[in-house]
Amino acid sequence: MNLSAQMMLLILGATAAANTVLAAFFFHFWKKTHDRFFGLFAVAFTLLMINRVLLGLLPGDSEHVDAVYGIRLFAFLMILFAIVDKNRNGGKKEA
Repeated sequence: MNLSAQMMLLILGATAAANTVLAAFFFHFWKKTHDRFFGLFAVAFTLLMINRVLLGLLPGDSEHVDAVYGIRLFAFLMILFAIVDKNRNGGKKEA
């Protein structure tokens, strides 16, 4: 494995760890407030963490890489939905 591939794995691992911390952070606030916004963000960052782990495990030329990027797209759409939903409801808490 060359240095470039090792660096890519290091970066994927670091971003996976950061996404795990962010998911735990939002899950904590979801448990306190039961606000759908925090719950959706927790799930989205969990999906982003899964995305990074799968990208690190799969070889770069694998045919499944496109599906892995689909997970990332779904996570970003969840974040977008959470923001729009929160603004549409005027910031009101929903269970």
